[in-house]
Amino acid sequence: MRDAIERLWPELQWIENPQLRESVTETWVRSMERSPLDPQDLEEIPFTLLIPNCPATFMEHKRCVVHIARRSAEAMQEFLGHALPIDVDTVIAGAILADVGKVLEYEKVDGEARQSARGRALRHPFTGVAVALECGVPDEVCHIIAAHAAEGDLVKRTTEATIVHHADFMSYLPFKNLAV
Repeated sequence: MRDAIERLWPELQWIENPQLRESVTETWVRSMERSPLDPQDLEEIPFTLLIPNCPATFMEHKRCVVHIARRSAEAMQEFLGHALPIDVDTVIAGAILADVGKVLEYEKVDGEARQSARGRALRHPFTGVAVALECGVPDEVCHIIAAHAAEGDLVKRTTEATIVHHADFMSYLPFKNLAV
């Protein structure tokens, strides 16, 4: 499973802290081991069930979010770093893990992705944080998982969580607006 995760996520190598990189990788490994999905499914299923016939896959969306978040964090560091500290490792790790709980929220039936019973009871920010904590992911990264979606509107997001939240919605809202 580890090899499959490392193939899906070459961006793991961007995380400079080896302990953080390992805990992020392990979170994906454990989540996929518990998921009714296979790693290959992530290249095929839609990234959201909220948009009918969503044309982008889970991995296309997720990798795009990671790239947007990293580049945004780097630009903010360049121009605002003197006034606003940003931990780029935390941003990258949080972006990679933001939707890790979706693999526990989805299932495939007759080749189609749908929300599982667990997904109806617990949205992916909750299941993602639960697995990440088991794997030793630091609280500041778990905060990003918890706060990246609408649930995060109820808390004060860190700078890193704000970056990932906006990167996620930059890759989501255009598709939502097309569906209207």
